[in-house]
Amino acid sequence: MPSRSALFSQRSLILALLLLLACGFLATSLISYYASRSAIRDGIINTELPLTSDTVYSEIQKDLIRPVLIASMMAQDTFLRDWVLAGEQDTGRITRYLREVMGKQATFTSFFVSDRSLTYYQARGVLKHVVPGTWRDAWYFRLRDAKEPYEINVDLDMANHDSLTVFINYQVLDYQQRFIGAAGVGLSVDAVVKLIDTYQRRYQRSVFFTDAHGKVLLTGSDGGPHGLRVGQALHDNTELGGLLGQSPVPGEGSHEYTDSQGHSHFLNVRQLPELDWYLLVDKRETGALDRIRHSLYLNLAICAAISLVVLSLLHGMLKRHQASTEALATLDSLTGLPNRRSFDLLAAQALQAAQRDRTALVALLIDLDHFKTLNDTHGHLAGDEVLRQFAQVLQGSLRQSDILCRWGGEEFIVLLRATEGRQAIEVAEKIRRRTEQQAFSFEAQALHLTTSIGLSALQQGDTLHTLLSRADRALYCAKQAGRNRVCTESAGTDDE
Repeated sequence: MPSRSALFSQRSLILALLLLLACGFLATSLISYYASRSAIRDGIINTELPLTSDTVYSEIQKDLIRPVLIASMMAQDTFLRDWVLAGEQDTGRITRYLREVMGKQATFTSFFVSDRSLTYYQARGVLKHVVPGTWRDAWYFRLRDAKEPYEINVDLDMANHDSLTVFINYQVLDYQQRFIGAAGVGLSVDAVVKLIDTYQRRYQRSVFFTDAHGKVLLTGSDGGPHGLRVGQALHDNTELGGLLGQSPVPGEGSHEYTDSQGHSHFLNVRQLPELDWYLLVDKRETGALDRIRHSLYLNLAICAAISLVVLSLLHGMLKRHQASTEALATLDSLTGLPNRRSFDLLAAQALQAAQRDRTALVALLIDLDHFKTLNDTHGHLAGDEVLRQFAQVLQGSLRQSDILCRWGGEEFIVLLRATEGRQAIEVAEKIRRRTEQQAFSFEAQALHLTTSIGLSALQQGDTLHTLLSRADRALYCAKQAGRNRVCTESAGTDDE
């Protein structure tokens, strides 16, 4: 029979082992909880929110910033300036011009106000005459005296039954850089609000926009987080006021705060330099971290077995998150265009559809002429800026159904869907002419470049490789023939 001291020793050992095991399980559970909590919080702050902000920003470039480019092109249009300088004769010409802008660019409204006659022209004709001192026309006189070339404001549109509209108002200058009027386009606020609602449903985040003074400009139909409404200033909101400090808008990047109900929130702030607005994406932590807390309780309740299950689930979740992050990394960081990885997927689908439906498909391989010389002369920052602006030229010259990609360096590639040979040459020529006429700006310098384009049409039995190889040979012919021209793969000669 064991002695009492031996029994006491065994019990002590069992209790010690149980205590060690309990402490081990407890420590493992707590370490797992805090490690998982930190990883998920870091993922939200450093990956999820910035990635959502980047994605929304890239879509805003297409859906909201595009009208700024349209208004800029109107302000620089030689027809518009020549018509004004010639005395504004034949109102029908400017009316047709504004109507075409609306029709081709799919804007809610388009307009021009002459500084000489103070006449407000709209796509339907003469709307009115602007009058100094009236609240409806204050925007025009504010723009006329502004240092910046354009402004964006939300106002009532008299031409559309006082519908609330986002206006892009651009100064029009004559050839001696004197103010001669204002031109621009408008977007329906309802359309922009629907766009934000789409973002919020898609990403399960609150998305809203403010100006540089912290005033909420646009948000979803149900308002922003914590009851934020259009026109409200951030510093008036008790939930977000702690993030502001001396600034009207939280600094760019990710922030964390706790609301009045004790819920943690993550906020990502990004400036939209094209609009001088700020994009704010807000996410409440509930849901993401509550699952980890429940996992902790399960770990403490049934110890090691559940700990292994939770860790396995967490590992799978992180792997899926990493795979999702990699799948979203399909945009070129410099130009915002699809990169080669994204292009391979889109091009394969387009090629398959063209061969299945027996429709035309044309590849354009585009190269900026003497781009290395520009880099050597003005520096790589100038080259990067030119590439960004050239990407905008390409986007403005193509349909939404066409596929555009930055192929690498100064090379870009376009797939024109359902486009026959002559039509494709016309598109290529339009790109070439616009590039030749474009004044690329960098640090107040106007830089001029040309582009060479190789064109190749899909033939029976083609693969993507053979199609692009012929376009590459055509591009080589364009370079050899003197650059600034369009060549096809068949003749290898200038098709201008």
